[in-house]
Amino acid sequence: MAKTFKTKVRKVGTSFGVLIPKDVVERENIREGEEVTVGLLKVRKVEEVLKLFGSAGRAKSFRRDRKDRLERY
Repeated sequence: MAKTFKTKVRKVGTSFGVLIPKDVVERENIREGEEVTVGLLKVRKVEEVLKLFGSAGRAKSFRRDRKDRLERY
């Protein structure tokens, strides 16, 4: 199972790059020049995430009146 870590994107010449933390390099035994596969999970803003929930994201909050519980006693 892949481990995740946070890092910042940095400008390297005319490109962008990321640094792999030392503990990850040591744990995975990564060597200079070795080819690795990197996954990308961009952190999204709350509004964008709410869109993923469709109409539930726009649902109004409700307050339960609990009348049904009072009638039983």
